[in-house]
Order: sequence, then C-alpha cells, then structure tokens
Amino acid sequence: MSHPPTSSPSILVIHGPNLNLLGRREPEIYGRTTLNEINRNLGELGAQLGLAVDAFQSNHEGAIVDRIQQAADRCDGLIINAAAFTHTSIAIRDALAALAVPVIEVHLSNIHRREAFRHRSVTAGVVTGQILGLGAAGYALALRALAEMVGPAVTVV
Repeated sequence: MSHPPTSSPSILVIHGPNLNLLGRREPEIYGRTTLNEINRNLGELGAQLGLAVDAFQSNHEGAIVDRIQQAADRCDGLIINAAAFTHTSIAIRDALAALAVPVIEVHLSNIHRREAFRHRSVTAGVVTGQILGLGAAGYALALRALAEMVGPAVTVV
C-alpha cells in the first residue's frame, strides 16, 4: 500500500541589514550568537516541529521586498527581522501587507528601550505578532508560534 507524499509546511525567515554581522557587531546589544548559528538552530527546530525552514539575509531593501513577494505562493508562514528597515521601509511594510500567511516580526533587542527613532515599527501594523528583546531565542519562539498557526505536515494531493 502506498501513501501519498507529504509536504512539511514551509517557513521563510528573512534577516535584514547588518544581521550578517551578528556575534561581532555590538554584542552587548545583539548578543554573541551568529546568524549562521541562528539559522542552523531554526533548521533543527523546524525539523522537530515538522516545518521546512528557509533563511534569507540581505542588506538591500529591494532584495527583501522581492523575497517577500516570492514568498506569497511558496511559504506557509514568515519570520522577519527587518532590522533598521523596520523603522523606515514602507516598501517592506506594503509587501508584508500583501501576504495571506501569518508573519512574526522579531527583534533581538527591545526596540522600545533603545533610541527614540527605533521605537516605531512601520511593519507592526501588518504582522501577526512581534517578539522583542529576547535575543536569538526570539526566533525560536516565533517558529514555535508559527508551528501552532500553520499546523502539522499536510498531505499533498
């Protein structure tokens, strides 16, 4: 007896500008965990939760917008740390608003305890939820939340 193939729900993780410097850039604010470690940990946790995790990092706003638009038909949920673009990018905000999947915004630091210009997130109004100030653990919490929202692996017909 053959079983239909199954497909794990797909989660896209987008990391914004300067996050490629994690572990070296201002570790007193952002911690010592590198981006590669975060991505590896998310991949491992995703496998445990029955999720396929794909990670993308760019320092370029347009590349992030392109990736969000591509995600519309390719993923079941999205985690985004738009970094500095969180406070300035209407283009990223509008791309996120066009998605029909749950989106969790993550920030390693608590943006409300930082400089005044970081207190406002232009993306906050279009995401499902936010996780702030919990360091690299925030990504794992976001992935667990999305696992609850998108459910277990689904059967492909």
